[in-house]
Parts: sequence; structure tokens; C-alpha cells
Amino acid sequence: MTTETRLKREIARTPALAQAGAGLMKPKRNKTTSRLKTFGTKEWVKKTVNCCTGCSHDCRYCFARSMAVRFRQLSPEEWKNERVRWKDVEKDYGHYDGMVMLPSSHDITPTNFDACFTVLKKLMEAGNRALVVSKPHLECIAKICDEMEQYKSQILFRFTIGACDNEILSFWEPNAPRYEERKAALKYAFEKGYETSVSTEPMLDSDHIEDLVSELLPFVTDAMWIGTMNHLHRIEINDEAVEMAIRKIQAGQTEERIKAIYERLKGNQKIKWKAEIKKIVGLPQAEKPGMDK
Repeated sequence: MTTETRLKREIARTPALAQAGAGLMKPKRNKTTSRLKTFGTKEWVKKTVNCCTGCSHDCRYCFARSMAVRFRQLSPEEWKNERVRWKDVEKDYGHYDGMVMLPSSHDITPTNFDACFTVLKKLMEAGNRALVVSKPHLECIAKICDEMEQYKSQILFRFTIGACDNEILSFWEPNAPRYEERKAALKYAFEKGYETSVSTEPMLDSDHIEDLVSELLPFVTDAMWIGTMNHLHRIEINDEAVEMAIRKIQAGQTEERIKAIYERLKGNQKIKWKAEIKKIVGLPQAEKPGMDK
């Protein structure tokens, strides 16, 4: 069954999706984010470090991708061709106040691994604590774990896993690893004694969020973050399958659905909520960058 066929069937049996209409639509602009005190990467860190332009994972919802295309820095076709910025690899890195996130506008892939590893090592040697964020390739994470043993106490991994359904993952994140590889990377880092966490932002399959939590939490030492898909208005709608997929995301992150998910999971101390969800359920927001981690 193709993704488009599957989505059509889901729309037919889901009132919230069917009510969105059959024609192409432009998603409503999400105004919530602009009113939040601290959101995005600022919830976790004050400082982000990147050494590439573009990302081979080519995720449809990627904010960095949409901004690069919007300001004509790259075309949509060029974005997936990673380009290492050697000046950012070769420069010196000092000690920063608070945790440093690497990367934030691209990912760590087999193609750019050497560049990312070099930057991470420099950050470690300068005494920084790093939040390593990735849709993880097992070979990359294994190399970091095996070769960064002496810096283990300075590294917190945060692996982005938005669903356990590979069809959903491959639609939204076309070239990123499959669910099984991401889970294996999480388990590898956990068993090697590193601090581990998961980012389920965006939540790609709200219908099965509890299944995802149940499968991944045994390998999480820190927290599992849950967040919505934002900037929906920036996603290019170039065919019916994209429109239907957006409608499914919208139906899965209505205030009613978010509040229901929160009520079911709020008792779990390892579950944390991103700013957009905090806004909906009435939780206090971080006052300053880096306060949530």
C-alpha cells in the first residue's frame, strides 16, 4: 500500500481529517511559537554549533531547510547535498557558558562524520558539555561512543525519533535512518554508559505515542521530550500526499489531542514537554535560554 493510499484511507475514517476538505489547502500559520518566551533549541541550550550547510536527510518539515530556500541560499534540490564548512571545522572553540548543542541545522551523517567528530572533540577538549542531537546513524554513534570514552561525562545524546512506523518516518524524513537503526543507536549509547535522551519533536504519529514511549524509555537516562510539528505553513505542498499528511499531523496535535496525551503521560517523570505543548496544557515556560535542557 502506498503512502498516499494509506493516508486517503485514514482521512476517510477519521472525522477530524475528513472535515479539512478534499482540495489542496495551505496550513494555518502557527502563531503560538511567536508568543513563547523560550522555544526551539533555546529551551535546551544557549549556544549551538554547526559545521555544514545542507543535510542529506532532507526532512520535509526542516525549519533550516525552509529558511535556506526562502532566502535563496539554496534550492530545495541543493539542500540534501551536504557541504562541510571547513572554516568552522578548523577554527578553535573555547569554553562556553552552559551546554553546547551540536548540531542544530544539519545532522551527523556518514558523509560529514569526520568534520562533526573533529568539532565535537574540540568542544570536549575545551571542557564543554555537549548535547549531541541526531536522527542517529548507528555507525556514527558507535564511533563517537567508542572514541570519546574519556569525555563520557561531558556528552548527553538526544536522538530524534518521531514515530516507530517506518512508512511515516520515510515520508517525513526521506533519507534518515529507519526506526530500528535509531533505536539500536540509542541502546548502544545507553549500554556504553552515556547519558541518553530522546526528542519526539515533531511527534509524527500521535496515535501511537505511548507505544513509542514504552519502547524507548528503558534506554533513556535523562528524558524523552515530546513536541508538535511547527511552521506547517512553510511546508511545500506539491502533491496530494503532502496535503493529506499535513492534515493528519494537524488532527493529531489539536488542543484536545495534546491535552489527552498530556493527561495520560504526565505522571512519568522522564517525559518532558516542549514549549508549544506547555502553552496548551498550562505548564510554566523556561524564562531564559538553556533552562530546560
